Amino acid sequence: MKRLSTVLMLFFAIACNNANHKENSKNDSVTLLSRGAYQQDVMGKKVDLFVLSNKNKMTVYITNYGGRIVSVNVPDKSGTFVDVVLGYDSLKHYFDRKENYFGALIGRYGNRIAKGKFELDGKQYQLAINNAPNALHGGPTGFHNQVWDAKQIDSQSLELSYVSRDMEEGYPGTLTVNVLYRLTDDNSIEISYKATTDKKTVLNLTNHSYFNLNGAGSGTINDHLLTINADKFTPVDSTLIPTGILADVAGTSFDFRKSKAIGDSVNSSSEQIKNGKGYDHNFVLNRKTASDMELAATVYTSVTGIKLDVFTQEPGIQFYGGNFLDSSLLGKKDLHYSYRTAFCLETQHFPNAPNQHSFASTELVPGKTYQTKTIYKFSVQ
Repeated sequence: MKRLSTVLMLFFAIACNNANHKENSKNDSVTLLSRGAYQQDVMGKKVDLFVLSNKNKMTVYITNYGGRIVSVNVPDKSGTFVDVVLGYDSLKHYFDRKENYFGALIGRYGNRIAKGKFELDGKQYQLAINNAPNALHGGPTGFHNQVWDAKQIDSQSLELSYVSRDMEEGYPGTLTVNVLYRLTDDNSIEISYKATTDKKTVLNLTNHSYFNLNGAGSGTINDHLLTINADKFTPVDSTLIPTGILADVAGTSFDFRKSKAIGDSVNSSSEQIKNGKGYDHNFVLNRKTASDMELAATVYTSVTGIKLDVFTQEPGIQFYGGNFLDSSLLGKKDLHYSYRTAFCLETQHFPNAPNQHSFASTELVPGKTYQTKTIYKFSVQ
């Protein structure tokens, strides 16, 4: 009996070891980051790394430096976990390369403002020119380079807050911003934005994650199949400022109403493709309502079987195809982030809206609350 008991215990141990090995083999592509590589005092505030996880073992790493999503590990069609966003292994690299915006919260104004100027109530405001001749993504010390106050609510939710002082980066009004990141059990990342101001200002918040559904640093995204729910887009001039026209996508390189490979028309002779050096354009979303959560875009790759659906309350989405990435960027696991190896889908109001009055207003006044939400939902097809 004692011998039988020993044999049974040995069999149980072997079975457990095999189960653990199988589990680990499914997670061998997951990105594991060192929290210590992010813990540092910056501008008198503590920077840290936070982890959200759900019942499916999906994990999202976020740092409160810039409110950046650093890593998103999702299961592929074989059950192997794949890290699908670009980022760095340590905080130091974000300091070294401040203008990449990897995974960052963008504000006060996502996208471009022409010549860094806009007018409110007859007063003109001048912003920093950091994307000559225009202002881009809130300026050099925009929200992407600020330390946010962080509160981890539970294993699936992180709340970030930041107070932007009056005239910070040239924007009027003291602005109080709250962003809630929530990882749900259906493998969605929900980003809820809220803001108030004590003086009239302009505001356009977004997240600037770079995605590759084959895995960060794994090569081109031109084979990804993209659908954008938009009949129109906003053409741009040579400095990427919208002309004010809402142009039909039909018959152009910008028609993604039916799923097609990103690379199908990315090298066309279109003037707009030349202006953007590829895709770097705002699409006018087809909306049934003014503010309900609606499907904006879908991306799929047959390599991993991973599908990304983007839902938003915003009127537009910026599709950027990684045209300015180059192989000098060394990311997580020492992988190179090369030309067109990632895409962005930034939900937003339109670029340069403060100067283009035919576009939906981005003004925020005292007593009103800015609220919007975007969802990045991952699944396997």
